Amino acid sequence: MNIQARLLLTLCIFLIPAAGLAEPEYDEKGIASAQAEEYKEQASDIASITSDRGIVTHPGRFTIEPSFSHAHSNATQVAVEGYTVIPALLIGLINISEIQRDIFVGAMSLKYGFTSKFEAALRVPYLSIQEDLRERQAFEGTPVDTLRESSGEGLGDVELSVRYQLNDGLKGWPYIIGSFRVKAPTGDSPYDVDQQVINDSQGNPIGIELEERPTGSGFWSFEPGVSFIYPSDPAVLYGNLSYVYTLKDEKGYENGNTVDPGDVIRFGFGMGFAFNQRTSFSLGYDHSVIRKTTYERDIDLFGANFDSIQIGSLAFGLSHRLTSSTTLSLTVNVGVTENAPSTEITLKLPISL
Repeated sequence: MNIQARLLLTLCIFLIPAAGLAEPEYDEKGIASAQAEEYKEQASDIASITSDRGIVTHPGRFTIEPSFSHAHSNATQVAVEGYTVIPALLIGLINISEIQRDIFVGAMSLKYGFTSKFEAALRVPYLSIQEDLRERQAFEGTPVDTLRESSGEGLGDVELSVRYQLNDGLKGWPYIIGSFRVKAPTGDSPYDVDQQVINDSQGNPIGIELEERPTGSGFWSFEPGVSFIYPSDPAVLYGNLSYVYTLKDEKGYENGNTVDPGDVIRFGFGMGFAFNQRTSFSLGYDHSVIRKTTYERDIDLFGANFDSIQIGSLAFGLSHRLTSSTTLSLTVNVGVTENAPSTEITLKLPISL
């Protein structure tokens, strides 16, 4: 290693801790000073880049957070109906389809801190969905692809959440925050939009599809959870665990009478760095395990389903404090499982009043 490389390496070793969070100062009674309060707030901002994991809002502070996100999914499905003569020879029908889905979400979140440890938030989303299905039946003797398009837009499911900070993060403990989220079925569900029957080339009904894309789930859901934030200079470690319980509901005889959506287990973790007092970077991972939906009447609307669906994504976030009360953050999620969106980009602008 030459002299220039050694000098550069030495400089980086000194700059990395300097770019992190400054250590808080304590007075004789061990109570955090004003610098420690700023340290706490910066750690909260870092943990909130990729999701809502920050420390509870200051009492009396009102925060308005407009946000915009775009999620893109692309998947190829191959359906085979036939029989095998020998392992290399298949006789029957092969249907190859490619699905592209784009979901645009504009949301407005309102957050208010009632005490130093308790806050409440309201989120109202508006969705616009575009889905394209390109398919070709390989054994029909045609090289022509068919393209079907469907879309939908409207109000999504409104969310109300409360968060309570369980401790002060002193004596080497992380900040621990308990949360409870309620999601109301305010959007158009798959059971509210019009349906149409799909027929094969012989005119026989083979399934049902939605004429428009739904913007809501159609069910009430409740999500208790817990998260932690652990400042460890020069990084901030964070994580969360929650369980989504969805109420079953009567959806009519044609939909299986009472429908019980599968509950969801969510967890995530990550770490963040503060480059300086205004700019931060975060890297995290989020995972959801979704149980399958069951029906009171023994029907099979969507074919054979797995017992659970795994959705995992990596998140990269960058946050920059524009003013003392305004922060701009950008997050990019990359799906690492088949059922996760391929990419999702989210832009948030929280403004504190």
